[in-house]
Amino acid sequence: MTARQRYEVLFKRHPGNPILTAADWPYPAHTVFNAGATRLVDGTTLLLCRVEDRRGHSHLCAARSANGVDGWAIDPAPTFEPDPERYPEELWGVEDPRITYMEELGKYAIAYTAFSRGGPGVALALTADFRQFERCGLVMQPDDKDAALLPRRIDGNFALIHRPMHDSGSHVWISYSPDLRNWGGHKLVLQARRGSWWDANKVGLSPPLIETPRGWLMLYHGVRQTASGSLYRLGLALLDLARPEQCLLRGDMWVFGPEAPYEREGDVGNVAFPCGYTIGPDGDALFLYYGAADTSLALATGSISHLLRWLDEHGSAVPALEPLVARPGPGLARFGS
Repeated sequence: MTARQRYEVLFKRHPGNPILTAADWPYPAHTVFNAGATRLVDGTTLLLCRVEDRRGHSHLCAARSANGVDGWAIDPAPTFEPDPERYPEELWGVEDPRITYMEELGKYAIAYTAFSRGGPGVALALTADFRQFERCGLVMQPDDKDAALLPRRIDGNFALIHRPMHDSGSHVWISYSPDLRNWGGHKLVLQARRGSWWDANKVGLSPPLIETPRGWLMLYHGVRQTASGSLYRLGLALLDLARPEQCLLRGDMWVFGPEAPYEREGDVGNVAFPCGYTIGPDGDALFLYYGAADTSLALATGSISHLLRWLDEHGSAVPALEPLVARPGPGLARFGS
């Protein structure tokens, strides 16, 4: 007898998971996970993977595939290494990239975590070819991470989603900039719930926002503290297109979490953590690339229209959020508050 399905499945795991591990790497690597993703002009899928060595330090390395599933061509050496001499915020590594193509600039923007003695902070880099990179440096001071740029300006300013740590918890914010260097106009977007919720106390952006005619679709992670450690799962929210700080709908239930053995067991068990996606030629098929147990890379597929329909059925309108005091980052005195 087939077991009755109790919840709607929105993401289907690829049968070949995990699709990339350290064993695939052309040079010594301890783990490979949390990759930013994009589809290049020629249709190639590029993953910018976080690669951790046996010191515990991370760098980024590009892997390319014609079909986004297998046949990966991996750069023979690190693609984007920490540069602590010129950027001391990268002393202990660079982590968790999220890629956004900026049509205005004709370049890809990479938001990543720079890790050093001060803690994790948000840094930006620009590239046209994933060979040469222009660093913008630290744009949000520690402790702050889980960041991605929106692909276009909002009211004349670039927009960055990120997750600063706050005394009240870890919540999703948006900040604005005229030049990618000076940031202000900080607004709270999505607040972690309290109590026994699956996303109580800590939430953060997963991959970059997905622009749809109805709004910015946000896949975010929530962290629940359990007796055996943290449990990372994925939820959905919808933000207003013109005012992305306004959350229109938020799902009450998580929609994807660690279930498979490669997600349950690893360096950090019970983690399914997406940093990137690509969208199929039909504009609807979603290919979600996620880190599994901080050890390997896996792929799940879904449908944007199905995610929006699920939000309509299982999401709730979000009341106006009470303002929290934002901790200013570098250069904020020159732009906004």
